[in-house]
Amino acid sequence: MSLTWLGGGIFLVTYLLISARRLELIGLDRPALAFAGAVAYVVCGILSPEEALAAVNAETLLLLFSVMGMGCFLALDGFFEHVAVLLTALASTPARLLAAIVWGSGLMAMFITNDAVCILGAPLVVRLIECYRLPALPFLLALASGANTGSVATLIGNPQNMLCGLLGGLAYRDFFETMGPLAVASLAVNHVWLWWLFRRELYGSGKFSSWPTRGGNLHRVALTLVVIAMTVIAYWSGADLAWTAAAGFAALMLLHRRDTRQLWPLIDWSILLFFAGLFIVVAGLMASGLPQQLFARFSLSGLASDTMGLAILAAVFCAGSNLVSNVPFILLIQPQMVSLSDPRLGWELLAMTSTFAGNLTLLGSVANVIVAEAGQKVGGIGFWSHLRLGLPLTLTTVALGTLWLSWRHNLLF
Repeated sequence: MSLTWLGGGIFLVTYLLISARRLELIGLDRPALAFAGAVAYVVCGILSPEEALAAVNAETLLLLFSVMGMGCFLALDGFFEHVAVLLTALASTPARLLAAIVWGSGLMAMFITNDAVCILGAPLVVRLIECYRLPALPFLLALASGANTGSVATLIGNPQNMLCGLLGGLAYRDFFETMGPLAVASLAVNHVWLWWLFRRELYGSGKFSSWPTRGGNLHRVALTLVVIAMTVIAYWSGADLAWTAAAGFAALMLLHRRDTRQLWPLIDWSILLFFAGLFIVVAGLMASGLPQQLFARFSLSGLASDTMGLAILAAVFCAGSNLVSNVPFILLIQPQMVSLSDPRLGWELLAMTSTFAGNLTLLGSVANVIVAEAGQKVGGIGFWSHLRLGLPLTLTTVALGTLWLSWRHNLLF
């Protein structure tokens, strides 16, 4: 067997097993499978040990780790408990609570990543569902889809934005100025779709009683929010994303002066392992030469020059993000981005589309899986019940985003 087909076969088997995990056909989880796939490329001689290690994008891992770490300080000091008190006081009916979760998760995801919001917020949403005997599905979907949708606004909102920013040389400020308005409009679309699909379940319920808060330290929460705000200002001024986030995380560890061993269990290390493995798996596939043969027949050259070209690219990016998963697809498509008529627009479109494509299916985003697993004891989220929201939401927001970027880059008329 040639190295080309062997490399393609390892990638295919790894991806199929990663997908099959959600069907409980095997006992390994996604990070373990990505790790095993990475090792297979080295054992089979497609990548040398040095090439495999060099393929890991340390900047992305450092940025993701540091942003999640800052979010963990909020969880330790009861930030989400205080949010619950505020939510149940102001959003006194299920319909209002749904809106608050969509918008709240979307806004928080802009600054502490969608995965972190879902890891830290899912237990609280489950408690709200149990405490007030709410229909579980709309509120679980509100958390996952809201975090995904809102995360499009910034380069630290989700892992795929981080990757697009680093690989495409995008500036935080320019990206936010472009994607911020789109995020707000898309969260409104997200809210409308949720309300329309679940209006019967939300209608006619009574008001909530006061939330049984477990307390928290408001002074420490305020300190954490100030440090996070300072990192955002630094991003805005053009500072290095990964090391700015690392500096913020380190500053919080020094300023809080608490036992840092409390932090480590809250960080999802499996996500970091998953992405490290994917970097190597995709590098192995690229080394096999198979993607180059494919792109020689189906080139992206010349696209991104008009609205129709953007629409075609958006469809390709959306399909690829769901067929291969968003992060590996970005790594696979990276060499082709320079052939676009406007690479910067292409990277913005890829970030937007891969983000919104995460709402399409239950497996489209790690955030979806996190919420589904955390919500199992209240019913969870099924594949088809997720698709009921995901399909119209993804089609609407991707179309909206494509038109917005076309207008921003003077291609619409």
